[in-house]
Amino acid sequence: MSQSEDHEEHQQHPLKLYFACWILLFVLSAGSYFVDYVQLQGLLRWSLILIFMMLKAGLIVAVFMHMAWERLALSYAVVLPPIAILMFMVIMMFESDYTALTRMEEFSP
Repeated sequence: MSQSEDHEEHQQHPLKLYFACWILLFVLSAGSYFVDYVQLQGLLRWSLILIFMMLKAGLIVAVFMHMAWERLALSYAVVLPPIAILMFMVIMMFESDYTALTRMEEFSP
């Protein structure tokens, strides 16, 4: 395959897509700053910040890293491991609460 044939197979995305993505990233960033501006506290604050962060990261991976146009198997290879790690972290969080409560009950005077 010659070099000219490689360039013919290259997929070009319209600039409108990238500008729309940039605007959406700006809106999501403004939302995360708004959470801090209104001084939300506790679980709601961190939940919203994490949601905005994950949406921005997903948008960047999908559009700028061209994951939206890849085969499904490759997308799964990139997306499923972080989801599995997140699930294990949630399981460990519940287990740590159980361990802490058990220790407080057992060792309290």
